[in-house]
Amino acid sequence: MSLEVFRFTVDPVDQGKRLDAYLSERTPFSRRRIQEMIREGAVRVEGASCPRDRRLRAGESVEVEPPPPGEAAPRPQHIPVKVLYQDRHLAVVSKPAGMVVHPAAGHLDGTLVNALLAALDDLAGVGGVMRPGIVHRLDKDTSGLMVVAKDDATHLALQDMVKDRRLRRSYLALVHGVPTTRLGTVEAPVGRDPRDRKRMKVISSGRPAITHFEVRESFPEAALLKVDLVTGRTHQIRVHMSYIGHPVVGDPTYGKRGRLEGELGLRRQFLHAYRLAFFHPEGGEEMVFEDPLPEDLSEALERLRSTSFRR
Repeated sequence: MSLEVFRFTVDPVDQGKRLDAYLSERTPFSRRRIQEMIREGAVRVEGASCPRDRRLRAGESVEVEPPPPGEAAPRPQHIPVKVLYQDRHLAVVSKPAGMVVHPAAGHLDGTLVNALLAALDDLAGVGGVMRPGIVHRLDKDTSGLMVVAKDDATHLALQDMVKDRRLRRSYLALVHGVPTTRLGTVEAPVGRDPRDRKRMKVISSGRPAITHFEVRESFPEAALLKVDLVTGRTHQIRVHMSYIGHPVVGDPTYGKRGRLEGELGLRRQFLHAYRLAFFHPEGGEEMVFEDPLPEDLSEALERLRSTSFRR
């Protein structure tokens, strides 16, 4: 059974209020139930789970996704997932396209969390029952690198890195058309589309969002971009690229499927989180990981190279 998802933006008058107190005033749940959902990872501030006594700041987004009554904790499932690195504090994994990150209504099994519970030790319960170890997310049809925490202290430290923009994430994206400059920045606020709550859009009431891009290769009808996220809003790259007139190839939500997608054999958006860099929360050493394009995107790119005259 799917329950209503509650979404709020913190007003200046609520600056400094405790998370559990704030939600008890705005949802039909008791403060005790809200605290339980916070522990289960069903409450997120700026897309990340956090403690119940977290003090809110004006403009932050708060989301409550109540689990269905009686929903069991995710079960380990032996689903292939590539683990690039792990130690006793964290792991770096590559999520395949088509896989949801964590269980939710309509996706109770077959998620990355189910796979990680079987592949990694000491993960259950870290950061919430339903989203153990999850620090940041990727869209279902976006592939690539994610870092996963294996203890609570590391989970909090990595979340702080996301919030303070010290977790550096780079993507490869194929977009329609060719930007007029080799290097560019899109700085435009992103928020929920008031006419379709499942979509995001550039909107004045949205949260600040910054995306840098660099043209790596250009073709007559498309360009391969390296994209760096400064902020990490939901669907940010896809929304920003569409906003500047260069939607991600294969994106059914913010672009449209056309002749190019058919010629390249693309069945999903050409977007891959290929590079992840951060300083280890325990030892302080710099950790840099890269993940090559998966087979479907690599084949599409080679097909484009073989049929186009590069500029």
